[in-house]
Amino acid sequence: MSDKHPMDGELDQRIWLTVCAIPAGKLSTYGDVAARAGLPGAARRVGAALRKLPEGSNVPWYRVVNASGKSSLPPGTRGADRQRAHLADEGVLLGAGGAAVLRRYRW
Repeated sequence: MSDKHPMDGELDQRIWLTVCAIPAGKLSTYGDVAARAGLPGAARRVGAALRKLPEGSNVPWYRVVNASGKSSLPPGTRGADRQRAHLADEGVLLGAGGAAVLRRYRW
């Protein structure tokens, strides 16, 4: 028997559509995305949905950061480097500690 809930796919889609709405050059936190997707308090669920993105997806996952404005990916990993590069291409600058200024970039 599968542990997967029947609504998981629907919730993933709702989260992905919300992430797609984040404008270029802006960021949202996992909690912001959850709230906008109608799932207040479900920040971890947003992370789970983003981890399930199919390879080659156009969903701009890199625009989602933690509540401190930092990547949730381990520093120095391929994913963290890709996130930083995507954000830099959109004009989002990260500080030396890897955090973005949310009051400037938050959507």
